[in-house]
Amino acid sequence: MEPDRKQLAQLLPLMPVLAELGRTEHVTETAELLGLPQSTVSRAVARASAAVGTELLVRDGRGVRLTPAARTLLPYIEQALAEVQAGLDLVRNESELVRGTVSLSFQHTFGEATLPLLISAFRARHPGTGFRLSQGARSACLEELSSGEADLALTAPVAPAGKTLDSAPLYREPLRLVVHHAHPLARQRMARLADIRTEPFVALGTGYGLRSLTDALFREAGYRPRIAFESQDSHTVRGLVSAGLGVSILPPGGDAPGRTLRPETGDLGWVEVPLDSELAFREVGVSWRRRKPETEPVPARLFRELVVAQGPRLLAGLVTRAGR
Repeated sequence: MEPDRKQLAQLLPLMPVLAELGRTEHVTETAELLGLPQSTVSRAVARASAAVGTELLVRDGRGVRLTPAARTLLPYIEQALAEVQAGLDLVRNESELVRGTVSLSFQHTFGEATLPLLISAFRARHPGTGFRLSQGARSACLEELSSGEADLALTAPVAPAGKTLDSAPLYREPLRLVVHHAHPLARQRMARLADIRTEPFVALGTGYGLRSLTDALFREAGYRPRIAFESQDSHTVRGLVSAGLGVSILPPGGDAPGRTLRPETGDLGWVEVPLDSELAFREVGVSWRRRKPETEPVPARLFRELVVAQGPRLLAGLVTRAGR
């Protein structure tokens, strides 16, 4: 250790004693105020004098007196302690502030992995923060954000930034054709929209992000699908496809139960097939209202900052898994 740093390391633990002694100029009173034996205070002064290289306290009759060196050093000690205390107060205040609640709207498909990963990362730093969660269609999420019911909205497609709205993309995942396990397309490595032109289609309802994306895919293909069922939940969509009641287009479902054939579920089962289309993907992102910094709740600001700065890294595993 360098000499200057060694001297500083020796002096740092003694600074509170020196600061109090500077105020009282009395060893016994300092000991009582700090709850220490008088001998401990005396030894602390002796060690501090040795570290500094000059006497800091001298006898003056029956009392003690600070030396000129001590009087020169004390303002710096008090300033250093004040800075440390200010830092502790800031950390304490921030910890108390983030005990509030973040209101978050999100689409159903983000409830299994995307949302839990983000909240888990935030709660590891701010365990006292609560979350009010609201899930629904993309349009409903953005309406809650616009009305002030939600601090942030997690949607796909990500809402475009505007005069009153800011947004940030987090990751992109493919959209795939989902068919019954015995469907002729289930054995193909790639499918086209033209391949399902006459097939019954299982769609999500109007207002859902996936519905807008599939509508765009069919417009590109030049036809409207024959919608057999509309649902408000992607799990129900997969279930209907698993029963052979139609085909659908969804983001990757990972290892959901319906992907593996089991005797107890009879002929239920589905297969995902990559789509041959440049539009077969969805961009997942977070949106928030533009407002003056002083009007944004601290928990919401801290969560937003974490999601924007670290979200792409935290969610990178979902992109990798989707590409399998």
